[in-house]
Parts: sequence; C-alpha cells; structure tokens
Amino acid sequence: MKVILLEDVKSLGKKGEIVNASDGYARNLLLPRKLAVPATEGNLKDLEAKKRGEAKHAAEQLKSAQELKAEIEKKAVDVSIKVGSGGKVFGSVSTKEIAEAAKTQLGLEIDKKKLVLDSPIKEIGSTAVDLRLHPQVTAQLKVNVKAE
Repeated sequence: MKVILLEDVKSLGKKGEIVNASDGYARNLLLPRKLAVPATEGNLKDLEAKKRGEAKHAAEQLKSAQELKAEIEKKAVDVSIKVGSGGKVFGSVSTKEIAEAAKTQLGLEIDKKKLVLDSPIKEIGSTAVDLRLHPQVTAQLKVNVKAE
C-alpha cells in the first residue's frame, strides 16, 4: 500500500515521502496513529501544494536574512571593558555582552547563540564577529572594544 508519511518513521522514511508499506502495517499502525495517510490523488495534490508553500516560505526567509545581513554589515557595536595599568584587560567580551550592546545601540534582537566567537575577545580594538542569520547566510558584525 502506498502511503504519504506525516511524521518521520524510523524504519520507513522521512516526513513527506511517498513509500510502500505492507497493507497490515499501514492499516494497523501508520494510519491509526496518524503517522501516514493513503497516497490518493487528493492527498498527493495536498502534499505538492504544501511543498510549494514551504519552498516559498523558505525563499522568503532567505531573502529577509540577506537583507538583514546587508543592514548589519554597515553598522558597528561599541563595547567597553575594564582596563588596568599598562593596558592590561580585565575579563573579556562575550557573546552575551555583544548581543546586549546590539540591542541597545542598534535596536536589533540578536540571539547570543547565533554569534560565532572562537574565543572571548580579550583585547582593545576592532573585531569582526560572525552572525549566523540563516543556514546559508552569515553576516559580519563589527565590534569595537574600548577601554572603560
């Protein structure tokens, strides 16, 4: 029996796939648990329409991420850090501080988990920090670290 999977089924396939399942398995497990629907002509048309809608939504998200990238790369964030005698820096600048500074200075809600920082910033000056906006789009946010 051909069915369209509504959920990922470990031994059968992923969500949205059309697969052949034995009649008993489909009737007794997949259909009652709403893991799949029969692959009728109407259900196939619904699946295609759903895939088109998801593709359109994904394209819109990609476009908005690219626009946000262009906006972010034009701006810079200033962060201050305590400095002792001789220019020695106390502590470091973390992604949390960068996200808070971006919120207050630029008005952008940035998730600190999307900021890619190999190691905390421990020196005064300008640094480019990667910001993952989308799996395909990464922006460079300029962070200016100044003495407090």
